[in-house]
Amino acid sequence: MTGIAPLAGKVAVVTGASRGVGKGTALALVEQGATVYITARTVEEGAHSLPGSLNATAQECAARGAVSGGRAIAVALDRSDDAAIIALFDRVKAEQGRLDIHVNNAMAIPDSMTSGVGFWEKPLDDEWSIWDTGMRAAFIAARGAAQIMVPQGSGLIIGMSGYVGVTYTYDVLFGTVKAATDRMMRDMAVELHPHGVAALSLWQGFTFTERAMQNLKSVEGMAHQLNSMAGSSPEFAGRVIAALAMDSRILAKSGGSF
Repeated sequence: MTGIAPLAGKVAVVTGASRGVGKGTALALVEQGATVYITARTVEEGAHSLPGSLNATAQECAARGAVSGGRAIAVALDRSDDAAIIALFDRVKAEQGRLDIHVNNAMAIPDSMTSGVGFWEKPLDDEWSIWDTGMRAAFIAARGAAQIMVPQGSGLIIGMSGYVGVTYTYDVLFGTVKAATDRMMRDMAVELHPHGVAALSLWQGFTFTERAMQNLKSVEGMAHQLNSMAGSSPEFAGRVIAALAMDSRILAKSGGSF
């Protein structure tokens, strides 16, 4: 990359960045020069059954940022801790004085989600963990982001959603959270628009994340349900978000699901 990186001077927060779409998004934004606060529960490699960790993502971001000037700041975060989410945005405001992009990506995916049994047979704590991390925590994080963005008169809040919000996939609460994400972004956009802040949801298609590849091997019927192995890399969503953040007419897209 030559010259000034397109997102130089911009600040982002990306949740669930130890692996998957969160990690890919962080890499894509750092590559474009942004300072990205990356959050996750898995700090060290080996602490989760899936590969990936916050520290590993930070190291990969450092390599990308060596060219663009972008960087990652790793913050261990439990999405079930409301106070910790609020403290994250207080820290961003104190350290950076601004926030330009917030990506709500993280959501608990318990093993019971893909177990193939009815919702009435699944552990209640597992089911509510999907809602609490995918919706409650997302609302609290978007609230914290808006408290920084509204006074500065600019910003972009992204909710990661998908076709699962309109068609059954895996689990009742999974689809419910995605449908709620679309509605929350649409309604937030109404209140944020007069302040120059955009909010929208992105529907990711099949993405070759660590969990998706594991599910293809272990979840009966998943490959047949997909119909095709066409998909995208975990960085694709991040490249879309980077392009949206550079769009001078982003408010025209606010409230939409894309």
